[in-house]
Amino acid sequence: MATPRNRCGLNPLFRFFDEQTADMDDFKTLIAYSRKNALRRLIRCLFAENILDRSALSFTAEGNQATYPLKGGRAHLVFCEIAKGPADTLVNDGEVVLLTHEGTRQVITHHQDMLDVLRDSFDFEPTDEGVAGLKSDMENSLTNDAHARLHRQQWNARLQQAARDQGLDSFTDYLRQHAKTKDAAILLDQWGSLEGHPYYPTWKSRPGLTDAEVEELSPEFNAQVPLRIASLRADHAISESMPHVHSYPDWFASNFPAQWAQWKASLNSKGLDESQWLPLPIHTWHLQAYVLKTFAVEIEEGILITDGPDITTLPTMSYRTMMPVLDHCAPLIKLPIAVWMTSELRSLQAKSIHMGPRISTVISSILEEENGFAQRLEIFAEEIGVRYKNAVTQDDHPGRHLSVVYRASKAAFERHDDRLPITVASLFTRLPGNGRPLFTDLIERDGVRAQAGQVENWYREYARVVTQPVVAIYLLYGIGLEAHQQNTMVLFSPDGQARSLLIRDFGDGRTYAPLLQARGYSLQPHVQPGILPTVFSGDIEPVRMFVLDATYLTHLHEMALWLTKEYGLNNTRLWQVLREETDLAFEAVRDRVEPALWEAEHNAFVEDPWPTRSLLRMHLMQYSNYRLQHTLTNPLASV
Repeated sequence: MATPRNRCGLNPLFRFFDEQTADMDDFKTLIAYSRKNALRRLIRCLFAENILDRSALSFTAEGNQATYPLKGGRAHLVFCEIAKGPADTLVNDGEVVLLTHEGTRQVITHHQDMLDVLRDSFDFEPTDEGVAGLKSDMENSLTNDAHARLHRQQWNARLQQAARDQGLDSFTDYLRQHAKTKDAAILLDQWGSLEGHPYYPTWKSRPGLTDAEVEELSPEFNAQVPLRIASLRADHAISESMPHVHSYPDWFASNFPAQWAQWKASLNSKGLDESQWLPLPIHTWHLQAYVLKTFAVEIEEGILITDGPDITTLPTMSYRTMMPVLDHCAPLIKLPIAVWMTSELRSLQAKSIHMGPRISTVISSILEEENGFAQRLEIFAEEIGVRYKNAVTQDDHPGRHLSVVYRASKAAFERHDDRLPITVASLFTRLPGNGRPLFTDLIERDGVRAQAGQVENWYREYARVVTQPVVAIYLLYGIGLEAHQQNTMVLFSPDGQARSLLIRDFGDGRTYAPLLQARGYSLQPHVQPGILPTVFSGDIEPVRMFVLDATYLTHLHEMALWLTKEYGLNNTRLWQVLREETDLAFEAVRDRVEPALWEAEHNAFVEDPWPTRSLLRMHLMQYSNYRLQHTLTNPLASV
């Protein structure tokens, strides 16, 4: 049999990484690219979770091709352009070829065929329903991905022309000079909503939505979505707020004065006293598709009034956290929306309503005491959350689909330090014009392609900005920041250097109570049957896992991967830098941490395998268990 090297054809479609290098007028080309993108993700996840035994891969001497034997020994797969990186990362950018012992050769281009070929070689037996569900969600995801890329051609063309009209080559310079900080940050957040979670192969799945609805509702289409300011009877609501919020109605009136006046007038026109009601924003798609039917009884009984003023918003990368389109920096609005994403309806549970303001209060006090950890950490404080709870039945379960959380944005966006907040996922998004990742625009301030030393120095500063506050607040206070690509903005100075972090989304944040209490703070947990608590007292592991998975694996590791690929760096150098910066972050607080704890946590961060969620396995198992985890080789160990 010929060697795998000779069996691999050169399909030009599979050799480009940037969609802009292909003929994007041809939607078939876009679909083909998105299929390759989906296949790449699937392969990476299968080996990362060891659903396929990665030790069975046999690499050629050149190291860029590998074979994988299928169960039964009668055939094997050839991965024609596969790269092996730290943390058991396997990324295939070439053809995947099925070779049988009889000499039959089949190029696999569809994830459906790949799953059929590999299914018997999995380390467990998925059900037919689990496999069918994954196939369907991946197909939906890649179709949405292709449509988003088609839209992006026109969007990027407009952005590129706007910058050129101002005589600027730099995208970030254009935004700094010609947009308010708030507007620039949200534009980048929407524009960066393309690739999604690196370890999830259904990154753009929106089953149940039409193509038109996906375009109308999704940030990657630069969508604008109205919210209805409905009215919920005050005696059927329960809320949680930070201490400075004394009255939700007064707070709402202060932050949304025009909408408050319209809302009040609408109630008064019905002969109703606004003091007996609370304003409740509802996503208009959610209102029409879910609320009017599901809450028909509440509407009929006069508990919920669904007419009222609308407010135009921009959906951010999280899809259901909305930025009001107003001149001033109004709070961000997080809502439930009955869209299937990550195989569940995106609700806003009681835990999030109550824990967000509680954790925000604690972190705000800590940041004041610690001077923001050398002014490297800021947050979008979750000032107030409100949810429906029936006053008669005391049933608060339906409230997960009739609720809201508000995040303060003024401090984050009304800045006087000339720093530009960029959502981390946007840093990987391809620039208008040259098609290179956005981070290159920050590194190459002189317009010249950066050399290895320059890239290393940039990443070192970036890693320092992330690790110092995240490690400090974890070791000193037991607070785990979920600093992944979507929840995290990095603030960059005009020279392109990372300066500080801006973190959001604390409703599911994890905290280790003994460390917090030892520093004089307390955090009341929200306890609910069947829901994973967020305040832990026994083992710190769930909090540590939170930090390692979000901050290290899906953020800092991913940045090192992309920088290494973009600039052709030594395959392990940036992980050496990350190890050095992690060591320094631990050293910075060593004299304030109990020695045994310090040693155990340091070892867990830089030597032990990293834990992460088994997202693909959970999907194949139809989410019968939401707590599955696996480990990956620690890329910082002995580097």
